[in-house]
Amino acid sequence: MPRYVLKRLLYMIPTLIAISIVAFALIQLPPGDFVTTLAAQMSQAGDTVDPNTLAMLRRQYGLDQPIWVQYWIWISNIVLYGDFGRSFDWDAPVSDLLWNRLGLTVVLSLTALVFTWVISLPIGIYSAVRKYSIGDYAATFFAFVGLAVPNFLLALILMYAALRFLGISIDGLFSREYVDAPWSWGKFIDLAQHLIVPVIVLGCSGTAALVRIMRANLLDELYKPYVTTARAKGLSEWRLILKYPVRAALNPFVSTLGWTLPELVSGATVTAIVLNLPTTGPLLLRALIAQDVYLAGAMILMLSVLTVIGTLISDLLLAWLDPRIRYK
Repeated sequence: MPRYVLKRLLYMIPTLIAISIVAFALIQLPPGDFVTTLAAQMSQAGDTVDPNTLAMLRRQYGLDQPIWVQYWIWISNIVLYGDFGRSFDWDAPVSDLLWNRLGLTVVLSLTALVFTWVISLPIGIYSAVRKYSIGDYAATFFAFVGLAVPNFLLALILMYAALRFLGISIDGLFSREYVDAPWSWGKFIDLAQHLIVPVIVLGCSGTAALVRIMRANLLDELYKPYVTTARAKGLSEWRLILKYPVRAALNPFVSTLGWTLPELVSGATVTAIVLNLPTTGPLLLRALIAQDVYLAGAMILMLSVLTVIGTLISDLLLAWLDPRIRYK
């Protein structure tokens, strides 16, 4: 196993280099740059755009350099100094912008992940074991509804219902008096209360999908010969189910870690905008629209690194969970 892990870690180095190059090149593909976008915004506001000022801004931001020079300056500062550059749009260090929102994003996404697993695992097991029962039909119906309803639409419905029937606003992660307040027990309770709706919204579609996956995989395992053999040896039904077929059917849950870790950073962008959540998703969208190359590049690079790390963790857990998988 140590040799396998070391081999995978070595493979990650050229993978991440290639990803960083592709990410930086993709950001540069749209015509123009941040200064062009800024000039367009000034023109729409009725301000006069001075070409000399634009040229000065390009020199100041280094946008007059060839793309490979810009990439080398960016990636070398990250590797050697941990400096992600300075955001053009926000006029602030990229690292400060990321860390300010990353903590809340991780808390929200991890809570939604736990909610998804805690709900989908028992319902999926029950739906498979009690196949074609009323409970199975009910779980299947709600799973299809959860898959069909977009998260942002569910967010709008819950926001309207809370305001219409309860008279409260559920947007954001803090009440107005706690937004800029220092951390305290009251602020923590306020955050916990505001997390309920976003967690339900973000976990709805994931729960529905994993219920269907768990049901299908467990049905495949329940009728295999090893289950019949274990049952013939006198094992109790629920102990048998949880010890053998459920463990084999858990593979899809573990394999989702490959894209779960990137979601800790990106979050559900559209849902975050609808619910006015101070997460990193809207920040990435704004950076892409403004062609803020250092901010957008840092976030895309972080997503890529988390994808690679999540895939490695997923592979290791799958090999530990399923004895049919061996390290090569």
